[in-house]
Amino acid sequence: MNQASGVQGITEADIAQYLANTPGFFERYAELLASVQLTSPHGQRAVSLQERQMEMLRDRIKGHEHKLMEMIRNSQENVAIADRLQRWTRAILLTANAADLPRRMVEGLRHQFLIPQAAIRLWGAAGSFGGEEFAASVSEDVKAFTGSLSLPYCGVNSGFEAVSWLDDAPTVASVAMIPLRHWQGGDGAFGLLVLGSPDPTRYSADMGTEFLTRIGEVASAALSRLLPVE
Repeated sequence: MNQASGVQGITEADIAQYLANTPGFFERYAELLASVQLTSPHGQRAVSLQERQMEMLRDRIKGHEHKLMEMIRNSQENVAIADRLQRWTRAILLTANAADLPRRMVEGLRHQFLIPQAAIRLWGAAGSFGGEEFAASVSEDVKAFTGSLSLPYCGVNSGFEAVSWLDDAPTVASVAMIPLRHWQGGDGAFGLLVLGSPDPTRYSADMGTEFLTRIGEVASAALSRLLPVE
């Protein structure tokens, strides 16, 4: 254990605790405070204790400024995303013809969020929509995979069948797959929304999925108009 020079049995921790508990010490020994010299972290020059304290305070303020700027930047990004989501939702609500909803959703996602490719497939649509592209046949594997998703899937494109629904499937490096679920009469999936990008980092396994979940909730609610009336 370290010991203070010349004082047997008194440790540096004892001295630190004494000074912390005796704020009047340096008032009584002001000349000692003025004579203390420390090494500056910004070079090898010696500085006074007061100057060292000022450097520490400036560094702390600078750190707080960086954190504040990061918070402001994140807040601005979140507001921008919320605005785009509101415009996308509004366009969906204004779609009078139910059969136009999948196309309007895909176009809106591409435009509002700069998503290169997107597609929707529904396997629970009413029979009257049988000739529409969004109602094209889907394999049982896709249905089972979609039903297993508790959250949107994000990651590299490892040859998913659903990626073939996209216009330029061979260029897709990363993908997000959002299950479309019933909100009444059960929680099973009736469709899948697929987003694709040639950027392998656009959709990564460690990215947050809260925003994509909101997209899925809005899309599921709107596309329920295409389901058979029970």
